[in-house]
Amino acid sequence: MDLRKLKTLIDLVSESNVSELEITEAEGKIRIVKGGGGVAPYFAPAGQPVAQAPVVAPVALPEAVAPAETGHTVKSPMVGTFYRSASPGAKSFVEVGDNVKEGQTLCIIEAMKILNEIESDKSGTVRRILSDNGQAVEYGQPLFIID
Repeated sequence: MDLRKLKTLIDLVSESNVSELEITEAEGKIRIVKGGGGVAPYFAPAGQPVAQAPVVAPVALPEAVAPAETGHTVKSPMVGTFYRSASPGAKSFVEVGDNVKEGQTLCIIEAMKILNEIESDKSGTVRRILSDNGQAVEYGQPLFIID
């Protein structure tokens, strides 16, 4: 389970009236228990039962400090896999520094074996590309910064 997902789950349990949460995925199980002092996650490898997790001091996860982004953010309209080009080895749709026009294809997001072209909703210059080729993206995740 990736760190961002784990942190999100811990924050949700901390801020809610839920006292514990257990999630089973292919790679194993996670159980998050809220105690008097905070929230403690417990991991169990796949195929092993989740035992009661001891409640310990709150887990402090490092927080990435991202610089404030200026400009227009193009966000993912769906969950899927991010691709910068139409096929492996092909030229990327856009690079940092490229001028783009509204409606120009920026990338492809593959969802359920369907390739969806994501178009720019603003004209300008591509300042940052925030996802790596082949990376899984979430709904609403920032993909590009355009000035």
